[in-house]
Parts: sequence; C-alpha cells; structure tokens
Amino acid sequence: MTTKTTTIGILGAGQLARMLALAGLPLGLRFVVLDPAPDACAAVVSTHVVGGYGDRETLSRFAGMVDVVTYEFENVPAESVNYLAERVPVYPSPRALAASRDRFAEKSLFVELGIPTPKFIAVDGLDGLRAAVSEIGLPAVLKTRTLGYDGKGQSVIKRDDDIEGAWARAGGAPCVLETFVPFTREISVVVVRGRGGETRFYPIGENTHSGGILRHTVCCLDDPAQSAAEGLASRLLEHFGYVGVLALELFEVDGKLMANEMAPRVHNTGHWSIEGAQTSQFENHVRAVAGLPLGGTGAVCRSAMVNFIGTIPDAAEVLSVDGAHLHDYGKAPRPGRKLGHATVCGDSEGAVEAGLNELLRLTRNC
Repeated sequence: MTTKTTTIGILGAGQLARMLALAGLPLGLRFVVLDPAPDACAAVVSTHVVGGYGDRETLSRFAGMVDVVTYEFENVPAESVNYLAERVPVYPSPRALAASRDRFAEKSLFVELGIPTPKFIAVDGLDGLRAAVSEIGLPAVLKTRTLGYDGKGQSVIKRDDDIEGAWARAGGAPCVLETFVPFTREISVVVVRGRGGETRFYPIGENTHSGGILRHTVCCLDDPAQSAAEGLASRLLEHFGYVGVLALELFEVDGKLMANEMAPRVHNTGHWSIEGAQTSQFENHVRAVAGLPLGGTGAVCRSAMVNFIGTIPDAAEVLSVDGAHLHDYGKAPRPGRKLGHATVCGDSEGAVEAGLNELLRLTRNC
C-alpha cells in the first residue's frame, strides 16, 4: 500500500524553516519554501521558490506545489496569507498571524481573553506619545506596532527628555507605548496543538535577553510557574482553534505572570527541545500541520540553549564542551544576526550550568 507524500509549504526560508524541514524529512514529508533571498539557508533542505511574499503569480505557483502552508515568521503580508488560505489549508490560522503581527491587536486580544499584560496605549504621533507618557508614567517602552523583532523598533523612555528621540527612532510608524515591567525573570511556554485538538506543553524556558535579542534559555523542569503559563496559553489555543506550535513569552513579577508577546510558530526559546525533549518543537509542528499524531514533549535530560549572534565559535571548540550539540545555520556573519545555536545537555543542573557557562565564554571570545 502506498500513501501520498505530504508537501508542506513554508513562508520564509531562514533557520526556522531549515530546522522544520530537517525534522520533517525523516517522517517522509517534503518541503517547499518561499523567500525572496536567493541564498536563503533553508534552500539546501527544500525546494526554494524565489520571489516576493506579495507577488500573486509567485504565491499561486507556490500554492500549487504544496498540500498545506505554514510560516516561520510573522512579517508576511496578511493579504498574502489570506490569498493562500483560499487555495490551500494554512496552519496556524491567518487570524493568529494577524493578531501577532500588530502589537496593539495582540495586546488587545490579551485583554479580551483575560491574560494579564502591561498597560498599553496606541500612539500615532509625538503629541500622542507625550499624552500616553503622562497617562502611563515612566519608565515606559515605545514599540512599533508592526515589523519589530529581536529588539528592533523599540526604545525605552526613562525621562521626558527621551520622548522626542524615541519617536524619531520609530520613524513616524504607528506605535504602542507600554509600561516598563520590573520583572523577576522572563519565561516562555511552548505548546503544540494538533488538528483534532490534542494539546501538549513543553517545560517552560527561562530566558535571558541582551539588546532585545535572546542570548540563552534554560529548560526549567517542575517549575512552579508551569501550570499558570499553560493556562494562559490555553486561552489563545482555544480562541484561534489553533493548529501547530505556539510560544507565549511572559514576565514573572512577584510570582505572577504577565504576557509580553505571542509567536504563532516555532520559537527560539524552544530550540533546546531538539536534543532535550522526546519530540522537538520542529517535529511536532510539522506533525500537527500535516495531521499526524503528536509526539511527547517531556524532557529527556536537563538542557539549555545558547544563541550565536553576529559571529559563531569554531565548531571544534563548541563540540569539545561536554554535552554540547552545535547547530550552524549556514548564514553569512553580520552584526546582530542569529548564525546558529548550541544546546548543552546533562544529567544534573550543575552539569548543564557548567556547559552553559563554557558556551557563553566561547561567545564572548568570538
């Protein structure tokens, strides 16, 4: 008996698409990626359609090559996703993508669903920003409503003197002003939901950022915040009738959780799962969108993940660290660019902490 091979289309062909394809190929799945960059790093493990996300002819050709579509980042035009959804199933739903693309829409959804989030106000001009600062108070964070990631499009306003400069850096784009949160720690919960509603949660990750970019994540087993984080993420899953992996980033403040943002896709804070979980977030995402049974999400070891930003250490140095696993994305070095990551696994917190510190030392020496 033969079964038809499912071909998954991915909007975007960066490292997340690459890792999705690497996870899905052993399952007999095939992949087509759409990306305007001719040297996109996922092209080596998939069929690469080179073209713009807004080009209807390219989108039509792409849709004709695949059975289902997913995406690796949020900054795809909503019109393009809706166009594809009229021709082929798209998971997660275009509604989830639309909510995550616009920070004001995202925060408004959190409020609607009773998910605690920092106080926020939409800002469309300098006078509006001054009024919002008066209402929210300082310090506060000004964020562009769209096209912001890895710290881009964000400014912290500490004093009234910072207001004009923050608005200038936003370039006149519509923004959201948010209360600055003096958090105890930043955590995230990654969850996968299948087409039939089956839901599985990964252990939460504790995240460390610098310059708005994730630097490292530690997988937290039996963490006291796990249940509360799952409860908040579940509200989003139910609201969207969600299919695929979703990540919810949270601030912990005095033992209570407050949502920062959601990502309707596989997420950097879940990279530890490739070696550290029964089934990686990447494999579970392609299982979900292809309609396959989900895999277990439990941890198989203690683990942590380090991003390599701008430069990447020598492979031999990384692999000399006990329990380390290197993932080189094959991308050209550039300041602020994620070039790869390493996971370190161990049978104790001490072993993982030692490996994590060694990997962090290597990043500082690059």
